[in-house]
Amino acid sequence: MNGSSRANAAGKPVAVVIGATSKWQADGRNTHLSHGHALDDSALPVGIRWGIGGAVAQKFAAEGFFTVLTTRKAANATALQDAIRVQGGDCLIVELDLSSDASVKAAFATIREEGGDPDVLVYNAGYLEGRDLPKEKELLEHIPVEMFDTAQHIASRGPFLVAKEVLPAMRKKGAGTFLFSNNSKSLRGTKRNTGESLYYPRVMMRTLAQVLTEEYSEHGIHVANIVIDGTIDSPGTRALPKAKANPDAVMNPVKIAEAFYYLHTQDRSCWTHELQLTPHVTKPSH
Repeated sequence: MNGSSRANAAGKPVAVVIGATSKWQADGRNTHLSHGHALDDSALPVGIRWGIGGAVAQKFAAEGFFTVLTTRKAANATALQDAIRVQGGDCLIVELDLSSDASVKAAFATIREEGGDPDVLVYNAGYLEGRDLPKEKELLEHIPVEMFDTAQHIASRGPFLVAKEVLPAMRKKGAGTFLFSNNSKSLRGTKRNTGESLYYPRVMMRTLAQVLTEEYSEHGIHVANIVIDGTIDSPGTRALPKAKANPDAVMNPVKIAEAFYYLHTQDRSCWTHELQLTPHVTKPSH
């Protein structure tokens, strides 16, 4: 497909955000689970309405990237797409199911055809599995295998499949950025508390980032693991009692997105391979 007939007609550099929308957005799954209904986000700043993924997508679009928003269902990202276009950015929604090899392959075939080979890949996929289990089901012996499999698909197998799709072209080009949006559960195995997703595989995501750093840095590809060490502001989280009680402990996704963009723009003589972001009132996890 020639440049004039594909979505990225201007030939802009391509940034792909895996998991561009948040389950804590106004009508997200976590929001419904925690509050029992959707919330009105019309009075909230546009930068926080879709969590980290939405803020990162808006940031890269504002910096001149053709930004691809991946989501399991296109309808989840239409409001974000509209916001980016209102801001003067270019973007495309592509449906992608990380539990399906065929879906991952088809999604990246579409991305390459409509946008081109990705210059930046931000892996920000999340899941709520485990969050709906009651307190008496915290122990591993109570976790259904199917629930663990979902966590594995998103936190471990998914980034492996995505990396296979984007790293070959980046290697041939001798440049590219692959950023993992991770959390504090990747630093040390800890008990899963009530109200948390099933984070057991997150440490494997961090390990994959370390492996890819060793394998691909010499080929000009910047790989980094970003530890988001706190509660991220979004319509659903800012309505939680703990966020209302301590708003200084809530992290601004717009500022998180600035950190992601900073990593992408680092000179290759001094790359950062792990970055931990923690609110100033909170003791950093380790």
